Amino acid sequence: MAANRLDIDNTTILDNVDERQVEFAGEVDGDEYQFAVQYDLLEALSGDAPEDDAVDMFNRFIDPISDAALSALARDESQSMVVVSENDLE
Repeated sequence: MAANRLDIDNTTILDNVDERQVEFAGEVDGDEYQFAVQYDLLEALSGDAPEDDAVDMFNRFIDPISDAALSALARDESQSMVVVSENDLE
């Protein structure tokens, strides 16, 4: 899969504190996927661990997160929740 655009549904962005990830739905090439951005990726981008500001961090770094989410999706598009980690940063 060589998708180059992820459209994030901003109404679905949720900070899942228990799982230490920000979850959201997004559309790639007409198909909808569920994504989970791990806190380690937010920390790698910002230099600070998310506390009660994970969604703010997510929104601040939306472009590199979108690129990382596309990389994670390309690895395995059959997963029900695409987990995006620090390893997906280019």
